Amino acid sequence: MSNSDHAPDKPPALPRQEPPQRSGCLTALMAISGVILLLPGLCALLFGGLSISDRSQIASDIAPLIFLGLAVGAGGVGLIWAAIRRRRS
Repeated sequence: MSNSDHAPDKPPALPRQEPPQRSGCLTALMAISGVILLLPGLCALLFGGLSISDRSQIASDIAPLIFLGLAVGAGGVGLIWAAIRRRRS
């Protein structure tokens, strides 16, 4: 009685499992948080644009705040993207 279909050192293949679905409440919370995080990014764009248009350069004392606002806004975009992308799949 030989069983040549299965090699003795290989376990049988497991069925592919789907990732667990996230609740709709968490997706909504991520999207709302992302929209809130967009506000500092919009302010940074506004104040950075006003600073450049007035003096043709960003003032050195406000530049770190503008870059921080842009980074927070980019985080908001990433959070919204993750909420939408994960919900579709």
